[in-house]
Amino acid sequence: METGTIEIIKSSGKKVSFSLDKLKASLKRTGAEAETVKMIVDKVRDELYQGISTKEIYNRAFALLKKKKSYLASKYKLKKAIYELGPTGFPFERFVGEVLRYSGYNIEIGKIVQGQCVTHEIDVIAQKNNETSIIECKFHSQQGLNCNVKIPLYINSRYKDVQAHWNSNAKTKSKLTNGWVVTNTRFTEDALQYGKCVGLYLLSWDYPKNDGLKHRIDRLGLYPITVSTLLTNREKQFLLSRDVVLCRSLIGDTFYLDHLGISETRKARILNEIKMLCKP
Repeated sequence: METGTIEIIKSSGKKVSFSLDKLKASLKRTGAEAETVKMIVDKVRDELYQGISTKEIYNRAFALLKKKKSYLASKYKLKKAIYELGPTGFPFERFVGEVLRYSGYNIEIGKIVQGQCVTHEIDVIAQKNNETSIIECKFHSQQGLNCNVKIPLYINSRYKDVQAHWNSNAKTKSKLTNGWVVTNTRFTEDALQYGKCVGLYLLSWDYPKNDGLKHRIDRLGLYPITVSTLLTNREKQFLLSRDVVLCRSLIGDTFYLDHLGISETRKARILNEIKMLCKP
């Protein structure tokens, strides 16, 4: 049976034709060698059947990659790891803030800001070159849920209210020039159209093209702590509760690993995995 005739079921419940090219591309993005990519693709292809879920395909590829090199499997699970920042959106807000910090912004998280009409709690305020952006993060803890047009509509009205007060206030040292909406999933077409029309900056898993969240994370080596294949869920939750959201934060500061009572041998393995991951 040709792979093009195999229908798979996405997390949204939608049926699509299986694409070998997409599987290859996702594996190549981890930095896996061509021989490893071919081995995994061949094994996954041999186990396909009509109606297989994308989750089953992912689990099989992830297990095979983990057998080869754990840090490659960590890169491969990036999308799932972002969902694991939940169930609340707060760790995602901190994660977005850290990605911006490493991109040269000064950031503040969860600050109350006065608008012209009412006050607003802003997820992330980012400043660079005397310009300020306010960033609202829309986190989904379940796959298959996209941001529709209501989200940028609502956020644009908040942005305009804050901007009117901010830019008329003589005490502010920078101009408020941008409103952002960041999501860990995707935007619907009308949400993208509205965002472009009103001048909101939209950032999702794969938008803008080649500069979405996944590309920025890979490019900068800024992986969330939840990608680790060596830390337990309990350990990850402990780190998140201490505002440690980036793997990079553990390099050179093993205090939290010591606090968790992790053995020296295991700690060395964890830090080795993280160093391999964080090479931008």
